Amino acid sequence: MFENFLCQSRSFIPQMNCFFLLLIQKQNMSFYYVKALHIIFIVTWFAGLFYIVRLFIYQTEAHEKPEPERSILIKQFKIMQKRLWYGITWPSAVLSLIFGPWLLFMNISFYLTQPWMLLKLFFVGLLLVYQFKCHIIFNEQKRDVYKWSSFKLRLWNEAATVILVAVVFLVVLKSSHSFLWGMLGLIAFSAALVFAIQVYKKQRLKKEKAAEEATNTDQKT
Repeated sequence: MFENFLCQSRSFIPQMNCFFLLLIQKQNMSFYYVKALHIIFIVTWFAGLFYIVRLFIYQTEAHEKPEPERSILIKQFKIMQKRLWYGITWPSAVLSLIFGPWLLFMNISFYLTQPWMLLKLFFVGLLLVYQFKCHIIFNEQKRDVYKWSSFKLRLWNEAATVILVAVVFLVVLKSSHSFLWGMLGLIAFSAALVFAIQVYKKQRLKKEKAAEEATNTDQKT
């Protein structure tokens, strides 16, 4: 009776409740449907994490600009952060953590004996720590508190990339021996990222210094 009432309702929320209720009741739902949904929400979760830190960087840099440019930019970045964080990133994280364990429990006796799965769960734990730390930064910037420089935030932005690379290697290779080589590649990849960020920072400071000197020269003439 209650399930029929939910499904017959035309409003959005009851229809969503009906959708998830039917998913739970279908115990014979295909493994591949759950896997597809898990992958979709993992992709949107990482997309949200990548972009939210970029917005942290933009807002931190906007804080150093003169008025009225600073106020205009910060106001816009706060709106963008709120919509991204609560509209995409958190919902994707929650749904990933629903479909992921669902997938795991479909064959839990097998998965928990696989070293690659245990390592993957470790990196998922790191990803959750990353998510909550981003939430702390989000709340700080909402209050106009800037504890991280734009350079540190750029380094922080690459941490999610490192986790993504590790998880993909594990899921695709499914081998601890192959994962060892993958980790060596991950370390090399991380070192390359840090080097690229350092080069970018130096080039940017050089351009800013050149622009400042050109402005001072124009003012003197």
